[in-house]
Amino acid sequence: MSARPSTVLVVGATGSIGRLVVDEALREGYAVRALVRDPAGARPLPAEAQRVVGDLTRPETLAAAVDGVDAIVFTHGSDGQGKAGAERIDYGGVRNVLTALAGRKARIALMTAIGATDRDGAYNRSTEAHDWKRRGERLVRASGLPYTIVRPGWFDRNDRDQLRLVALQGDTRHSGTPRDGVVARRQITQVLVRSLSSVAADHKTFELVAERGPATADFGALFAPLAADTARALDGARDTPNMPLDREPERVREDLRALTGRS
Repeated sequence: MSARPSTVLVVGATGSIGRLVVDEALREGYAVRALVRDPAGARPLPAEAQRVVGDLTRPETLAAAVDGVDAIVFTHGSDGQGKAGAERIDYGGVRNVLTALAGRKARIALMTAIGATDRDGAYNRSTEAHDWKRRGERLVRASGLPYTIVRPGWFDRNDRDQLRLVALQGDTRHSGTPRDGVVARRQITQVLVRSLSSVAADHKTFELVAERGPATADFGALFAPLAADTARALDGARDTPNMPLDREPERVREDLRALTGRS
C-alpha cells in the first residue's frame, strides 16, 4: 500500500496510548474511528472521532468497526488479567479484527512490548503475556497486509532530556525493568501514527526506546535503517527463533492456517 491511508481505526482507543493515538491521528488529518466497548468510556475522546461499539473478544461485533477503514492502530492490552486475559485480549483481539477484515486491505500498526521474545523471564512465566503478544505479531505478519510492529520500552520513565528516539532490533534487552529502555507515551503515539504513511516503516518490527538528546522529528530517518522482516517469516528481523511453530498450541496454528492457507 503506497497511498496514505485516510480512515484509521484505533483499537484500545480509551487506553493511555489509544487516547493519544486518536489525538495524534486527528492532528495528522486522518478520519478517526475509535473502537469502544462501552460508549460511556469514550466520552473524553474528541468529538471529531467517530465512536463505534464493539468487543474485541466477540468477532461478530467488529464488522462495523472495520468497514471502510484503510488503517488500523492496535494499542489494546489485557492489563494484568493473567494468562487467560493475555490470550483472549492481547492475542484474540488481533485475531478477531483481522478476521473481521475478511481479506480487505488495511495498513496495520501494532504496539506490543519490549521483551516480547523473552519467554523465560518471571513476568512471562507467570502471565504468558509476552508469548501471546508475540503470537499476535505473528498473525499480523502472516496476514499479508502492510504493517509496522512497535515494541516500546517502559512508558514515561524517561527524563526530560531523554527524547531522542532509538529503534532497536533483535529484542535483546530482557531485564524486565526500565533498564531495558524507556520512552514517552506521546512519542510512542507519534511513531505509531507516522508509520501508517511511511514506506520506510513497512514490514518492520523494532523496539522503541529514548536516549538523551532532543526529540526526534524525522521519523523517516528513524525507520529507514531498520531491516525489514523476511517475507512470509513469522518472527521479526533478528528475533531469536525460540518459539517453534510445531510446538505451538493447535488453536494458534489453526488461526495461522485460517489467515494464510499454509499447512
